[in-house]
Amino acid sequence: MFLTLRFAARSDVGLVRADNQDSAFAGPHLLVVADGMGGAAGGDIASSLAVGRLAALEGEALGPDEALDHLKDAIADAHADIVERAHNDPELSGLGTTVTAILRSGTSLAMAHIGDSRCYLLRDGDLDQVTSDHTFVQHLVDTGRLSVADAENHPKRNLVLRVLGDIDADVPVDISVREARLGDRWMLCSDGLSGVVSRDTIHQTMLEVEDAGDCADALVSLALSAGAPDNVTCVIGDIVDVDSVASKTKPAPNQIVGSAARDRKRPTQGSESSAGRAAKLASAPTDDDEEEDRASRWSRLRPWLLPLAALLAVVAGLWGAYAWSQTQYYVGTNGDAVAIYRGIPQSLGPLALQRVVEPTTISIDSLAPFERERVNASIRTANLSEARDIVASLRDGG
Repeated sequence: MFLTLRFAARSDVGLVRADNQDSAFAGPHLLVVADGMGGAAGGDIASSLAVGRLAALEGEALGPDEALDHLKDAIADAHADIVERAHNDPELSGLGTTVTAILRSGTSLAMAHIGDSRCYLLRDGDLDQVTSDHTFVQHLVDTGRLSVADAENHPKRNLVLRVLGDIDADVPVDISVREARLGDRWMLCSDGLSGVVSRDTIHQTMLEVEDAGDCADALVSLALSAGAPDNVTCVIGDIVDVDSVASKTKPAPNQIVGSAARDRKRPTQGSESSAGRAAKLASAPTDDDEEEDRASRWSRLRPWLLPLAALLAVVAGLWGAYAWSQTQYYVGTNGDAVAIYRGIPQSLGPLALQRVVEPTTISIDSLAPFERERVNASIRTANLSEARDIVASLRDGG
């Protein structure tokens, strides 16, 4: 008997977040969930980098020992990619991601875990949480300073102590090897699911919904019904016999969901549910919010108003001066000849404030010395007609 994974992966942006920073992968050998963090411009990149590195392990023929080593190497490479990305782009400082991954090799499962995403195992009807959250609250529980019941509502329950981040140092990752048994059902999820859906509900759903895809859909829907304040990602992997799968269905293609997928901008599936409408209503701007927005915009614009007004006044003054200059005429030199100009004999930077409107054939050298001096100095006139009279006088010899 040869074992394989019958799998399904689902991800939803949730009802509050604007972007999906979760990524996940599912294939016959590999299951991965990565929950990114670091803002809209960082978490999606970190989780995508991690899933991209791990996805390369799918389909490789590995022995049990090799699988564990390859899994550790892929996570180390993902960490190096994240550090390099943050180094090259300082705006991404603080990005990171959780990683929970299972790599199957025969009847062995190599597992790696860091962060607060989770892995559950349903075996013989019993549900166990296989991973331990790397959070501040879980640390308090482990050291006996907080009960499990109190941990569920602790204000710092989302404070993660360990992730693959942009710190260039060794990060402790939980590594283990598990047995793959026929009939086992594995479920990996981000805290967007485990944080809002109770363990009992997760257990009941995994027991009752037989198909892996339907089960993943049902769990995501439960999180959406609960309000889904975070991205929701779920991966199901059923341990089945290869022959039984091959006889019933065609091999399913590998699945990539969340920010690492091509449809990463897909809107939430729960937008039209009652919970979705409630979430939209809760996030809709109030009159106070709009007043604060107006005040904020005014505070940003006010420092620019005086310089802008001064600039406009200068531009208006320059345009007025140029327009006035184009109502003036004078008689001056154009090379070796006399000409009538429109404008004034000056320039404003690269802008000439005059142009020849009527050239003449009167040579400057033919003029009497005093006339030549007057023309060289430019003879201002009130209008074009007066300028023509002066030219006629110069042609007649004064």
